[in-house]
Amino acid sequence: MATEVAVKKVDNACETAEEFTKLFYKQLDNSRHLTSKLYLDTGLLVWNGNGINGNTKIQKFLLELPPSNHYVKTLDAQPVSENFMPNNLTYLIQACGDVTYQNEEERKPFQQTFLIVAVDGKWKIASDCYRLQVPYSN
Repeated sequence: MATEVAVKKVDNACETAEEFTKLFYKQLDNSRHLTSKLYLDTGLLVWNGNGINGNTKIQKFLLELPPSNHYVKTLDAQPVSENFMPNNLTYLIQACGDVTYQNEEERKPFQQTFLIVAVDGKWKIASDCYRLQVPYSN
């Protein structure tokens, strides 16, 4: 019985991840000015090692990026234990794919990790870590 419940929780996390990432990348690529509504007021974005705290500052940062098109190739999710986030349904989402930026032909691989929390019936990003997967150089 406990195993069935655990499997159902994982299935719910995966379904939520699909719906949430479709919305997120659609807004990021087509309606970036609305993206801050997906973050908690105190949300954290780490973009290629640069930390931005608070949805207003995140919005300003995202608006300064060139227009983009994201293509998600893989997606995974899992529920976060209630021991870590009591009273809040929380999921960890991992998305990987390719992105193109305005005036660039080449697709660049990226990975993004979201920690999303259910707040008043809506999913909000508590933490977001985005990284372009380009070769590291010293």
